[in-house]
Order: sequence, then structure tokens, then C-alpha cells
Amino acid sequence: MGIKSWSAGATVRTILVVEDSRLMRTVAARDLAKAGYRVITAADGEHGLRSARQSTPDLILLDMLLPKVSGLDVLRALKTDELTKYIPVIVLTSLSKGNADKLMNEGAAAFFEKSDQAFQGSSAGLIQLIGSVLASVNATGK
Repeated sequence: MGIKSWSAGATVRTILVVEDSRLMRTVAARDLAKAGYRVITAADGEHGLRSARQSTPDLILLDMLLPKVSGLDVLRALKTDELTKYIPVIVLTSLSKGNADKLMNEGAAAFFEKSDQAFQGSSAGLIQLIGSVLASVNATGK
């Protein structure tokens, strides 16, 4: 399968990928673009916050271990800012799933463990999760 074809009235969804690993950022951006998303990337928490405020993406993929501003601090800042608080955030981390409840309480929409086969040849699982989160947002209006 190739890139999804979009109908004339369809809106391309924008995803901000905040990830310090160049390889992970590149793979995610490539696979998301192939799936039909517009992709913005940031290599650290500070740049991620700035990009989120400037572009107000439809969804944010956020690594937890970031330079300059930690992923948890970015998540907290996003969820207290009137401009960004309704943007769903999927947390990308290699930390254990035991942290999932804490991250969800902080406002994350979903948790995706990077050690899963997410970036090992295919981002299909991540793309499926993104679709589910965006569909949920559309259904609830937030």
C-alpha cells in the first residue's frame, strides 16, 4: 500500500514528533508521512513546546527522556496551556508500563512503549494507535 489518497474536502492531520533520537524521529516522520499525515519534528523538550504552541498540531508523539525540558515537564506544560491542553499526547518511552497510569493521570491520551516492535521495520502499531486516538478525539470533540 502507498500513501493514502485524500478526498478534495479532507483535512490532512498534523502530528508533532518530539523525540531526541534522530533515528526514531526520522523513522516516525517517514512512516507517518507515508500514512498521509503532515509531520513536524522537534529534537528536545524546549523546541517541542515551542512547536506545539506555534503549530497547534492534531496530535503529539512525546518522548519522555528529552534534553533541555523533560517529557514529563513538556506534558504538564501542554496540559496547563489553554492553547495546547486539548491536543492529545501519545507518550513514547522505553520506561516500563508501570509508569502508564502516572502518565495518563498527567494528561497523556495513550502510552506507546518504544521497545515494542514500533520502530523495528514498521510503525504499523503506532500508526494504528494514532488513528484510534484521533478517532476518539473526533467522537468526543476534545
